[in-house]
Amino acid sequence: MRWFLSLAAAFFLAFGALAQTAPPAPAASQQKIDDLVRLLQDPDVKAWLDTRAAAAPPAAKPAPAAESSPLAKWEAAARGRVHEILTAIPNIPIEIGATILRVRQDATSRGYAPVFVIFGGLVGLGLIAEGVYRKLAVRRETLIGRLIPIGIFTAAMAIVFFVVDWPPLARISLLAFLSAFVVFRVVAVLLAAAASTPALRRRLTLIAGVLCLAISIAALGEPLGVSAPVTDAISYCFSAVVLLLAIEALWSTSGKTLSRKAALAAFLVLLWLIWCVNMRGLFWIGVYALALPSALNTVGRIAGSFVSDLSSLQGIIVVRGARAIAIALAVGWLVLVWQFNPDTLGRRDPIFAALFYGALKSILIIVVADFLWQLARGWIDRTIRVSTDTTSLAPADAARRARFRTLLPIFRNALAVIVAVMAGLIVLSQMGVQIAPLIAGAGIFGVAIGFGSQTLVKDVISGVFYMLDDAFRVGEYIQAKDYKGTVEGFSLRSVRLRHHRGPVFTVPFGELGAVENMSRDWVIDKFRITVGFDTDIEKARKLTKKVGEDLKEDPELGKLFIEPLKMKGVEQFADYGIVLSFAMTTVPGMQTYIRRKAYAKIREVFLANDISFAQPMVQVGGDDKGGGAAAAQALRAQQAAATPAK
Repeated sequence: MRWFLSLAAAFFLAFGALAQTAPPAPAASQQKIDDLVRLLQDPDVKAWLDTRAAAAPPAAKPAPAAESSPLAKWEAAARGRVHEILTAIPNIPIEIGATILRVRQDATSRGYAPVFVIFGGLVGLGLIAEGVYRKLAVRRETLIGRLIPIGIFTAAMAIVFFVVDWPPLARISLLAFLSAFVVFRVVAVLLAAAASTPALRRRLTLIAGVLCLAISIAALGEPLGVSAPVTDAISYCFSAVVLLLAIEALWSTSGKTLSRKAALAAFLVLLWLIWCVNMRGLFWIGVYALALPSALNTVGRIAGSFVSDLSSLQGIIVVRGARAIAIALAVGWLVLVWQFNPDTLGRRDPIFAALFYGALKSILIIVVADFLWQLARGWIDRTIRVSTDTTSLAPADAARRARFRTLLPIFRNALAVIVAVMAGLIVLSQMGVQIAPLIAGAGIFGVAIGFGSQTLVKDVISGVFYMLDDAFRVGEYIQAKDYKGTVEGFSLRSVRLRHHRGPVFTVPFGELGAVENMSRDWVIDKFRITVGFDTDIEKARKLTKKVGEDLKEDPELGKLFIEPLKMKGVEQFADYGIVLSFAMTTVPGMQTYIRRKAYAKIREVFLANDISFAQPMVQVGGDDKGGGAAAAQALRAQQAAATPAK
């Protein structure tokens, strides 16, 4: 704000002195004009003029084709414009001084103070209103909190400006400079939020102040009676100042190599030369190529400060929407510049104009397609993240979320392909390419690919039917032929399985065949235990029921049970004991863990209640249990007799 006030004050002081000394513009005498009109109406004068016209030399031959070409016409117009500007530069002080004098006389003749005094008074009034607001309101360091005082400042000035009936020339001057001042303050706040370093912010603010002052002065040229060449010359002088400030800011920044700085400085000079020869369309294209990426990042960062979660639907709409609006405004401004700049090279060429407008429409199509894709992808990713937490849900809701985790990644990939293909076809259509042959050729090519890659088509179609049948979902443990593991993800043609020992199988859908899903809804786990023949079966059943109740009441294991552990009864009589059968119903994937706990608990309870487990036993001999002892005694006697006496 101080810089803009300093620039405005310097402008008023520098040319105010010129206004005191500049001679008033000579006015034509009305008497001389009337005499000239009477002479032209005299019959003798008319006859003499007709004689001179008849004796005039014949018209010049038409210019050669080279001189009448669009490029030659543009070159001649650009050369004439540059000469006109250079000729008008010495007249800038005289015309500015005369203009300031006219504005001052227009204000003082009606009893008002000079314009710069009124300007200072309105600014001071706005600053007073802004200061009162800052004292009464709570200060907020957000972007909105910094822009609200500027709104109060603008409102206070606007009320006084529109209430008072200012003189015509003073009114248009005040409107231009006050608008430029408000715009400068808003830009300064935005630069303070976007600039990376204070030094860069100060330099960019200074450049913004010079630009606002230059635009306001250029806008006042025609209303205040300044000739068009002088107005253009003033704009060119300000543009040279902006160019020097931009190059100085570029060379003062760190983080860029010397060659990169030199290249950017040369590009800035080239843009300035393009602007000087009035190729405004090409100039703005160069400006966008240089500044639009950084501007989009800045717009996204500023828009992101208004939302708490950038990945939410609201965050995507605000950030991506702000960037899309910025691009749309840039394209719209480029269209206006191209439409209203008659000296644009190639504007009258229908082919070039069609390509230009087609490119602009293509940019808007790509922006809209990207915005819609970001919305869809954000919703899909957020749904997938929410679907991973199923601990506190009912089994039906958990199953539905698991299906979402399975189908949404495939839907996301398919949607990306659809959006890219449709956007590409629309862009080609806007560029003048006939897409009907492309679509027909793509259909024929697709049929040929289908015949040549039947396995691939089989895999894709099989995957579609697996998904429709809900055969498996992400996170479930399945077995198909020789492949088994946890489903980790899908593609259009294959499924990725993680074996419980670590290896990953990527199996085409066409190779799966019948799928055994071990993680769907519930699991009945059965196991057997062999006890001795003398075991009390009823006692074992009651003890098993007690073990099942204890496991059901366990805080860690209880929520994993659907049906508690029970003994089904005697399964068979084995060689070494009685085989008892046990069963329990658990949630999928936890049956092995619960079975281990049940084994340990059953062993502990059975041993504590004198129920022995069966062990392999071998019995040698028949029913005569004393024969073996007699044979052993006879053998010992024989060995004793054979031993010699000592």
